Amino acid sequence: MACAGCGTGASGKPKGCKSNGGCDTGGCNRLNVFDWLANIPLGDSLAPFDIIEVSFNNGSRKDFFRNVTKQMFDKGEMVTVEGVSGFDVGMVNLTGELVKLQMKKRRVEDTPEVKKILRRASNDDLNRMSDNKAREKEALIKARALARNLGLEMKLTEVEIQADGRKATFFYTADDRVDFRELIKVYASEFKVKVEMRQIGARQEAGKVGGIGSCGRELCCSTWLSDFKSVNTTAARYQNLSINQAKLSGQCGRLKCCLNYELDTYLDALKDFPDDAETIETASGTASLQKRDIFKNLMWYSFDNSNKQYPLTIDRVKEIQKQNRQGIKPDELKAVEIVASKPKEIDLGFVDVVGQISLRSLEKTSHKRKQKNKEKEKGKQGVKQSNAQQHKQQHGTPNKNQPKGPKPSQQPKHARPDQKQGKPQDQGNKQAAAKEHHVKSNKSSNRPQPRNKPRPQKPQQDQK
Repeated sequence: MACAGCGTGASGKPKGCKSNGGCDTGGCNRLNVFDWLANIPLGDSLAPFDIIEVSFNNGSRKDFFRNVTKQMFDKGEMVTVEGVSGFDVGMVNLTGELVKLQMKKRRVEDTPEVKKILRRASNDDLNRMSDNKAREKEALIKARALARNLGLEMKLTEVEIQADGRKATFFYTADDRVDFRELIKVYASEFKVKVEMRQIGARQEAGKVGGIGSCGRELCCSTWLSDFKSVNTTAARYQNLSINQAKLSGQCGRLKCCLNYELDTYLDALKDFPDDAETIETASGTASLQKRDIFKNLMWYSFDNSNKQYPLTIDRVKEIQKQNRQGIKPDELKAVEIVASKPKEIDLGFVDVVGQISLRSLEKTSHKRKQKNKEKEKGKQGVKQSNAQQHKQQHGTPNKNQPKGPKPSQQPKHARPDQKQGKPQDQGNKQAAAKEHHVKSNKSSNRPQPRNKPRPQKPQQDQK
């Protein structure tokens, strides 16, 4: 069984397809219809409604067919129905009592002229449908080239070929009326099918092409919107929207259909606001209405010579209107003070410690670590010095680990504290130091000693 809406029609069961012909991938059907009356049992005297809604071409076209086979069809099953001089294959979209509501909504009457369902779609029907669907893209390219050669000002949007390949419907958009009698003859001889030309609007074209709207979701016209109502700029004015054609227009180039969704709510809310309140007279001058805030029930006014706006309550505006009718001009508008209150914080149940760790604490810890390392190094050096002193006392020879002292020709920059204070040293230490001084003096005597040059004296200021 091939996928119900993918249109592949390949033999076998593709990935994502259900056993009844539906699809789990989510890209086949446009908007899933939930039959909430399916599990409600009917009375004994009532029979299930025998008309079924069938969708074609991935849900872009839907039609009603009578079930004369007396078989029970589930949503998502592929069925073969009557077509123009042949048959067509579609997917069951809706069954039961909800079909009555859909027919009433679309103003379709239950007459004997309603087409019939022939059978469940077989593998041969699905394979034939897939072969003809594969021809649609190539047919669209050729059809556009032929229309351009004839010089017709029209734009072909889509080509839909019937499942048996005997009929092709060409959907086009045009600003003016188009004479396509010659074009039909060319199409019939080129594609060997029965040609039907159908003109659609810009919104229907966007629904067939599809896309993503500015809201981040799939276009309404390509998912669930079936009938299109006219949209005016007055709908934007009622909702206090700026008249910006770039922001208010959709991908079809027309005003967005979603402008009508909340229009009724705004109209109900505007009933409480006073009429003919565009201007009010005060002692300071004439104040003009700038906007209405239906959420806070405020009306914003401003004077001609300033850009400052004053929010007034509805009762205050009505009171000023009543005074103006009596010829009285109030001294003040008594504007409402609006305080921007912060939203209440919600306790989420956990502590947010981000940003509480300061750099000072990190610097303190690093400073403490450095001090500890210095103390350790000093302790190690003290141990080495004590070991060297013990070794000198026992053997009287200098230790290799002992750091070399300053040369006799050079004076140390920083003297030890014990040397400054003149503390007496042990006799053994004096003898070891004398021997070490004698050995080093012999070595240094062999080397050429640099002469100490006298420093140049600065001339005295008294001498001329």
